[in-house]
Amino acid sequence: MRKFLPLLITLIIATLYVSAQSTGVIRGSVKDKNTQVTIIGATVVIEGTTQGVSTDLDGNYKLTVPVGTYRLKVSFLGYTALIKENIVVTSGNAQIINFELEPSSSELKAVDITFEKGRSAVATDMVTPLSVQQLTTEEIKSNPGGNYDVSRVIQTLPGVGGASSAASRNDILIRGGAPNENVYYLDGIEIPVLNHFQTQGSSGGATGILNVSFIEDVKLSSSAFDARYDNALASTFIIKQREGDPEKLAGNIRLSGTEFATTLEGPAGKKTNYLASFRRSYLQYLFQALDLPIRPNFWDFQYKVTHRFNDKTTLTAIGLGAIDEFYFAAPKESTPENIYFLRSLPYINQWNYTTGFAVKRLIKDGFMNFTLSRNMFNNELDKFTDENKVEENRTYKLRSQEIENKFRWDINKFKSGWKFTAGVMAQYVKYNVSLYSKATNTLYDSLGIILLPGTIVDFSNSVEFFKYGAFATVSKNVLEEKLLLSLGVRTDMNSFLTNGNNPLNTLSPRFSLAYHLTPKVDLTASVGSYYKIPTYTTIGYRDANNDLVNKSMKYIQSTHYVLGTQYLPNESMRFTVEGFFKKYNNYPVSAEDGISLANLGSDFGSVGSERINSIGKGECIGFEVFVQQKLIKKVFYVVSYTYFRSRFSGTDGKLIASSWDNNHLVSATLGYKFGKNWQLGLKYRLAGGVPYTPFDMAASQRNYMLLGTGVLDYTKLNSVRLRTFSQLDLRIDKKINFKHTSLDLFLDIQNILLTKQQSAPYYTFKRNADNTAFETTDGSPVKNDGSNAVPKLLENDDLSVTPSIGVIFEF
Repeated sequence: MRKFLPLLITLIIATLYVSAQSTGVIRGSVKDKNTQVTIIGATVVIEGTTQGVSTDLDGNYKLTVPVGTYRLKVSFLGYTALIKENIVVTSGNAQIINFELEPSSSELKAVDITFEKGRSAVATDMVTPLSVQQLTTEEIKSNPGGNYDVSRVIQTLPGVGGASSAASRNDILIRGGAPNENVYYLDGIEIPVLNHFQTQGSSGGATGILNVSFIEDVKLSSSAFDARYDNALASTFIIKQREGDPEKLAGNIRLSGTEFATTLEGPAGKKTNYLASFRRSYLQYLFQALDLPIRPNFWDFQYKVTHRFNDKTTLTAIGLGAIDEFYFAAPKESTPENIYFLRSLPYINQWNYTTGFAVKRLIKDGFMNFTLSRNMFNNELDKFTDENKVEENRTYKLRSQEIENKFRWDINKFKSGWKFTAGVMAQYVKYNVSLYSKATNTLYDSLGIILLPGTIVDFSNSVEFFKYGAFATVSKNVLEEKLLLSLGVRTDMNSFLTNGNNPLNTLSPRFSLAYHLTPKVDLTASVGSYYKIPTYTTIGYRDANNDLVNKSMKYIQSTHYVLGTQYLPNESMRFTVEGFFKKYNNYPVSAEDGISLANLGSDFGSVGSERINSIGKGECIGFEVFVQQKLIKKVFYVVSYTYFRSRFSGTDGKLIASSWDNNHLVSATLGYKFGKNWQLGLKYRLAGGVPYTPFDMAASQRNYMLLGTGVLDYTKLNSVRLRTFSQLDLRIDKKINFKHTSLDLFLDIQNILLTKQQSAPYYTFKRNADNTAFETTDGSPVKNDGSNAVPKLLENDDLSVTPSIGVIFEF
């Protein structure tokens, strides 16, 4: 990549020339939120100016304005006005800003409304009136330390924790729940894999896949889930993509210290537009320069095509894919830490894709959605006792594929203030797996007699089955629109589990309300029951007798109780306080050791390939405080604090702290816009130390040569805690505008205060003086059972700062 950098810079400079008064474009559409009908003649105004336009016969608008940052307000008779903040206009790409307006009352008398639900800081809607947060594309792009990664930016929101140890993973842990309790939808199509190097059976990984240039906004619901979404226990992420530029070819190129990405967009006919992107990392070169033994490498691809057949029917095609490689190379200097990495982590080769079609058809007083999609995740993991990849030294081999083919249909009607939604879904699922794992070494006595046989898991399997479900919701504003009531119900079934076809087993009602106590204060409450099918890694497991031993598992069930309030002192500020209690039933528990999977956590690789019992219970209780100031007078900020306890039980029924029981979460983000297109951002995160399980020193010594890691002492399960995690990130942006193009130069530094981040210690054997082999007590080579080795615990305190310097060229 270095040899292409001068050429790229030369090409950029050669195509640019400065204009005395650079301008940019804002364009978009205005629709009725409930019926999706375009609104003709809506007024779109740049706040603080007299400049504005009206939407045309197709509900579209276009504004040409000097480059800068704006607030946009849209209004129309009979609808609540809506404001959008922090719209950054450059001379490069057009800003596509769409609006969906809500009717102000069934009688279309906007002047009678006594509260202000159209404020820009509000993040509620008519289906889930609480536990909702939203992020715009600008908030994602400018987030310090976010590195254009949606999963990392989400961690600034209340109730959201990051990786269970330090900051090396993209696990999203919400209100004490597991990372696989979240579901993600992209333009109405579910995307099961959101991260590179994803942990199978979970949802965490190293870095996100989604291209931020595609995103219009992200809505996070941490309770009171819309009944249309199945399998959500902790949250739903509803990611809405924008459309491509309908007038001209445009795009951007992003080049930074870790990756290269490019996006193209434009028209493909009068009724069609597209977005397409490609990204390539070169992290392997960075890790090589740092003399680390690991070599992560990835590619990803994304597209969206939108075609309008007529004013009532729209077809959208989307695609998302990634290729991941994780391998090792001998470092120049061998350290105990480097040797540990070479022995403990697997080689990873993964690829995945999601592709689908969505049709939206407008009908009288509403609309229908039809979606058809397919996703596939291919996972290959290999592990050896050394770095030479000799087959006889293999300790682990996984080959698996998760394939889903999905159809969804829903109808949405709005009449006389009532909103009704109903729908069905069907999926054809296929899971293929081949697993070989040496779990423990054979233990011999001094005469060579076997005292304890080794444990080997070796099986292959292929399962196919169907999943299907149905839902309905109804909501209504009453008491002169001061009280919003929402009621929903859902059920899910499958053809695989023993009791999977009984709709009553997963009947999940939910009810929520929001009461506008004063023009500035809302009270909110909800209660709901939610279900999630066990992971495919668990469903597809066969024991030594080749039996599918987990067919009797049950759907995981969680009941949520939430009570909160929202205060809006002005149109750009928002205060929220929410308390929550979540109760879990049928949680997966390992049959071998009787431990809840919630108390084991997850790492890179795969989770759940073992006999499981659906007998676990759990509870998460806590509260969160959130303050958000939208952009006013060059300043914006977000501050949140969450306290919670997350506890789960195994076979013994005793509730103990889960692997993501941080207790305390603090996040604060500050942004300041200076003159001449300079912007500064700071983000601070603090998380209480999570619990972990110490090593069984005797078992670790016996099995280290086989496993490359220590063996945990489950009699002391999660009895020790890490130190508190904290990190300060800095981002500086400088935008340079030319006549038809622009540059964004940025510096992003993670952990600028050089804070040490603690993870659980590593178990290994002490190395000899020249670090060429393990030290032994008798001077002989280390034995397979480690009896002559010298055990050692490596403290895992990472002091790293990650600077990224980059440029974004928009055209």
